[in-house]
Amino acid sequence: MTETTHQQHGAGARSPEYRLAQNALRGLRQDLFQDPFAYHPLPPRNTDGPFVRRLPGRVRTAAQHLPHAVVGAVALLALAVGALSGGLPGGDVPALLSGVLCALPVLATLVRPVGAFWLSLAATPVVAILYGNGLEWPWMPGAFISHLTVLVVVALRTRPRTAAWMWVLTAGYAFLSDVFFGGSYYYANSGPMMVTSAFALLLVSLWHVRHTARQEVTAQKTVTAQERSRRTLLEERTTIARELHDVVAHHMSVVAIQAEAAPYRVENPPPELERAFATIRENAVAALTELRRILGVVRAEDYEAPDAPQPTLADLDALLVNVRDAGLEVEKVVTGAVRELPQGVELSAYRIVQEALSNSLRHAPGAGARVEIGYVLGGLGVRVVNAPAPRPSLVKPSPGAGHGITGMRERVSMLDGEMTAGPTDDGGYEVAVFLPVATVIEGDA
Repeated sequence: MTETTHQQHGAGARSPEYRLAQNALRGLRQDLFQDPFAYHPLPPRNTDGPFVRRLPGRVRTAAQHLPHAVVGAVALLALAVGALSGGLPGGDVPALLSGVLCALPVLATLVRPVGAFWLSLAATPVVAILYGNGLEWPWMPGAFISHLTVLVVVALRTRPRTAAWMWVLTAGYAFLSDVFFGGSYYYANSGPMMVTSAFALLLVSLWHVRHTARQEVTAQKTVTAQERSRRTLLEERTTIARELHDVVAHHMSVVAIQAEAAPYRVENPPPELERAFATIRENAVAALTELRRILGVVRAEDYEAPDAPQPTLADLDALLVNVRDAGLEVEKVVTGAVRELPQGVELSAYRIVQEALSNSLRHAPGAGARVEIGYVLGGLGVRVVNAPAPRPSLVKPSPGAGHGITGMRERVSMLDGEMTAGPTDDGGYEVAVFLPVATVIEGDA
């Protein structure tokens, strides 16, 4: 027990430098030593870019493999430079072997990126020995191209930390090569390699940072849009709940008043009838109390109770007058036998027409609109169609936030109705809604 406590205190007392070095070595092991030859093929290139998407179909399909073609071309270049540069003793076999050793690590970056780095680092001294001309050390021309390409491609395919470790190991190899073997060579190119690779890896790391930041911004925008849509949906449902509260409260008030007055309409009513009406009134009053509590939950801080009853289809003409005054030429057509519908249906139909005409004013200023109300067997049909906006128009359309369609769909869904909304063939926009209404048979009434 005492020894364990002492070890814990000793671990906690380690310096920040020790912990930093420990984390760095752990990162080195994860990046370059943990399964270094794992199979990670280079995926096809994304063709959704602003330039590639404009290419013809076959060219765009071929553009998916452009990175593979570029790596293959550099591998051929390393093969040619490695085989042809300098005078190699022993004939064509060492020259060909030198070229293959330069090209192989470049090709390996397509399938085993980390393994390609180790392969390039191991091939470098072998190629130098095959040259044997004492001119350059430690990177012969072909090996120089090969290793620099491997560093860049692997850095692109991994992450900045891996790029940093590859550069550090390359610098360590260059230092040891210059110290132990550089004296017998005419020119040491460790400096050019380290400077050139440092600039190349720095650019790759900056690209990684920019790419990661762009992905995070895109993800944040997606989350924000989803949260905005969810908040909009909740706000629309809250608005509908407040409006329907007024409708239901009106009906419950009528029930309570009629239940209270009913016994006085009958001469000498029996006690059972009086108790039944009293129970109805008590239940109606209790329901009204619960409705007020619900309204208190969904009421916004700036909510003001309406002074007038909720609108119905009878108020539609006044709405159209206001819309015409705002500059929208609107026509109203009513088909079928006009009849009184449940107030919730009429309220939803009124709000749908109101929102559809508001959308016409915002998105198609100067265009005309047509409102069709159809009383059919089993329900009510509502159709609002606006023509395309004239061009040129003095009033610019407003993009809006897309909340209107959401509110319409919520109202229709609440009544188990159906709704379609979309552009018309002539460039306008159409909203079509059907709200079912239960048919009441006179014998059951």
